[in-house]
Amino acid sequence: MSHSLLFICNGHGEDVIASEIIKRLLKKIKNKNIEVLPLVGNGDVFNSIKSKNFRKIGHLNELPSGGFSNQSLKGFVLDLFAGFLIDNLRNFLLVKQKSKHKSKIIAVGDFLPLLYAWSSGCEFSFIGTPKSDHTWSSEPGWALSDFYHKLKGSEWDPWEMFLMKSPRCKNLIMRDKITAKNLNKKNIDAKYLGNPMMDFVNVTNEKISNIISFKRIILLVGSRYPEALKNLDNFLKCLQDFDFSKELIILLPLSINANVIQIQSYLNKYGFINQSKVKFLIDEDSVWKKKDQYVVIGKGKFNSWANMAEVGLSNSGTATEQIAGLGIPSLSLPGPGPQFTKSFAKRQSRLLGGSVLVCNNKKILLKRLSLLLKGKVNRLEQAKIGQKRMGESGASKKIVDAINLHLLS
Repeated sequence: MSHSLLFICNGHGEDVIASEIIKRLLKKIKNKNIEVLPLVGNGDVFNSIKSKNFRKIGHLNELPSGGFSNQSLKGFVLDLFAGFLIDNLRNFLLVKQKSKHKSKIIAVGDFLPLLYAWSSGCEFSFIGTPKSDHTWSSEPGWALSDFYHKLKGSEWDPWEMFLMKSPRCKNLIMRDKITAKNLNKKNIDAKYLGNPMMDFVNVTNEKISNIISFKRIILLVGSRYPEALKNLDNFLKCLQDFDFSKELIILLPLSINANVIQIQSYLNKYGFINQSKVKFLIDEDSVWKKKDQYVVIGKGKFNSWANMAEVGLSNSGTATEQIAGLGIPSLSLPGPGPQFTKSFAKRQSRLLGGSVLVCNNKKILLKRLSLLLKGKVNRLEQAKIGQKRMGESGASKKIVDAINLHLLS
């Protein structure tokens, strides 16, 4: 069967963005078939799309690093042994066949999906989600990467810019104004239409009234396992020494791929006991308690719980950016990786203008957490730049309209 539109994406956040755009396109262009090729993981987020005009394709594989790792040499080597190159070669050949059917491609992510789209010979659109020039231009930096980006004038690399200039690239959409502006200076027609990451989180939740009397933390450990379990262990180890004068609710939204039994074993390890009779009525799956601390678990609840928190403890990528966009400050505690390393955390903090602060140890994290929970002014001050940089919701509709106009018409 000839399919008219193929999405290629390479990461959890990219999958989420692509899924929202696909849902909108399926409503707008009902006579076209849409496929998606997730280059990282199994693309579980797309399982929620129920349409006879949609399907996942490709050779899908969960990698040891949780994604093709450029964050650590160890993660890179493990991914290679897990068959990353072979699977990507097979996927590459699959995409090359699309030109025979006059398909069109939407690439979401960075270099790899962009390369696939360009190499296919098809017309394509590119949504560049992970790179932002805020990471190197927002403050004086002395890392080698800062000098490299200043030399280029963009976080995007010369070979990526070369692909962006292809006459077959009909849409080039960046995540913020500064990145689009810097590409424009290089005669690359990049546009900023808003940040689609803010389209998937609820701005308000009426059920917050059920927990409004508590101090509220959201615990974001990431979606890549087993690294997410290490992050959970580190945060729970910190919180066992956190003495706060008011009862505390720790919201723990879990990704779809989380093993709840494993999560519960970590709660048991740190003395939390399941409370079968306690109900907060915020659509939680279970409630756990130790002294004045409650942990509330919910699978797939991030979108509805994010806005209820006052502070985040966050070792994650997309979710950290989303709570920053909601005006919620957070603290990170980088581990050994392979994804959420100290260098990644510092880059993220600069991207969000300090809305997430990197803590080098438990003592610093607990001190900052106490200050943020006690002072609303402190919270607002830390959060406001990140909120501005993430922008408002509504970008997905604008992106769909632009793709429909320039690529699909």
